[in-house]
Order: sequence, then C-alpha cells, then structure tokens
Amino acid sequence: MNNGYLWIKALHIIFVTSWFAGLFYLPRIFVNLATVEDAATRDRLLIMARKLLRFTSGLAVFALAFGMWLLSYGVGIGAGWMNAKLALVLLVLAYHGWCASLYGKFVRGESSHSHVWFRYFNEVPVVLLAAIVILVVVKPF
Repeated sequence: MNNGYLWIKALHIIFVTSWFAGLFYLPRIFVNLATVEDAATRDRLLIMARKLLRFTSGLAVFALAFGMWLLSYGVGIGAGWMNAKLALVLLVLAYHGWCASLYGKFVRGESSHSHVWFRYFNEVPVVLLAAIVILVVVKPF
C-alpha cells in the first residue's frame, strides 16, 4: 500500500477512536441525568450532553468519510469480514441516532429509563467496538 493509504487509515482510526470515546461518555451523562434532582445540575448535564453529542457527530462524519475513502482502495470489498464490519457500523450509527433521540427526550423531560437501564445501554458501544476490531484484525471469514 502507498503512503497516502496509510495516512488515510491512520486518520480513520483516530476519528473512529474519538467517535467511540464520545459514545462511551454520552450515556454516562444520561446515567447522571436519570438520577439528578436539582435544576441547575440538570441544566449543566444537558449542556454537556448537547456539546458532546454535537462534537461526537462531527467525529462520526470524519470517521465515515475516511472509512469510505479506504473502501475506494478496494480493501476488503466483498470479503465476509468487511460485510460484517459494515453491518456493525450501521448498528453504531443507529446507536448514535438513538443517543440523539434519548438526549431529545431528556431535554423535553420525557425520559422514562432508569439509571440502571442507561448503565446497560452504555455497554453497547463496547461490544460493537470489540466485534469490529476483531473482524478487522482477525478477519475470521
């Protein structure tokens, strides 16, 4: 592979890692929002969640753009592991959208989930990331 490909791959990894950092932390804010009782703390947490969601969404755009650029090199096209990885990326995008929806519910005061539910919800991106990394590194099929 040429040097340009390696730079694109490095940038893809950097943005994916950063995107997932946001997806790991945003539901932790939701855990706190599910238990908060005073308005000032709630408002502060909502501001944090809004800013993190916006920043994380931007990181996702760059991660996906660099990922599509990598696909243009033909890496993994048609391979089972790549098809599975892309399916999992769609699940990550769905999770990201679900986080945005949950944030909106908190803003409107409509959230009905407990802090325990959000603790479990917070584990979803860990499982997705682990599966994606295993697919990319091990290429089991």
